[in-house]
Amino acid sequence: MDRQLTLMAVHAHPDDECLSTGGVFARYADEGIRTVLVTCTNGEQGDGPGGVKPGDPGHDAAEVAERRLAELRESVEHLGIDHLELLGYRDSGMDGWETNAHPDAFANVPVDLAAGRLGELIRQYRPQVVVTYDETGGSGYNHPDHVQAHRITVAAVEATGVADKLYYTAIPRSAMKRMFELVRSSGIDLGDFEPSDDFGTPDELVTAVVDVAPHVERKLKALRSHASQGDNIFLFQMPEEAQQQAFSAEAFTRIVNRVTAAPDFEDDLFAGLR
Repeated sequence: MDRQLTLMAVHAHPDDECLSTGGVFARYADEGIRTVLVTCTNGEQGDGPGGVKPGDPGHDAAEVAERRLAELRESVEHLGIDHLELLGYRDSGMDGWETNAHPDAFANVPVDLAAGRLGELIRQYRPQVVVTYDETGGSGYNHPDHVQAHRITVAAVEATGVADKLYYTAIPRSAMKRMFELVRSSGIDLGDFEPSDDFGTPDELVTAVVDVAPHVERKLKALRSHASQGDNIFLFQMPEEAQQQAFSAEAFTRIVNRVTAAPDFEDDLFAGLR
């Protein structure tokens, strides 16, 4: 029996599914491809009600996790994702936070243990295509949970041998530069932030760019679902031209390929599989 075409993306926190894979989730769901989102942590180290930061008085990790998971389920509805799988690990917090040392933090879970759980899901859903972050957690982000998501996904894909392709999300440097130029020209204040020359993925490492322009509004709705996290608010202040540029294509680097018919550069993650 032929396997049902299936996309699985492995993300660290509630809200990570939107920017780098929201478009492919929506596009492939519309095309009848089964879509599976694996979220590794519950996002306990996000902002609490009123923007209360982790470590500040009144920040309730359990309450934050409950709210963020509710927001995640709303986002999943907007993107048409068929299956949401929660590994339920504890959010490690940003690199350098005291919470990195918590024994239950996702970053401290033995890779083989977490990869084993993910491997069970891979065997259950049998995805041809798996997506996660690169070894820096996504274009140099270096968040401990993103790096750990990378580690367990690579280990699970290798151990199971089920997936035909493994991709890392990518942010092409040229596209990032153009977007920030548009943002600044629109008058949005980014403070002292200035992307370095090595911010993002070198263009020559990008092996797939998928057109998701028809799904930009769904990506934005999914992102708005995560209202408790204010970090992305500047994205909604961007002029429409900048939003279209930022959200209408999603880029990837192909790491594993067992499909002989797949071209070197792809505009479809399922190239050679249909």
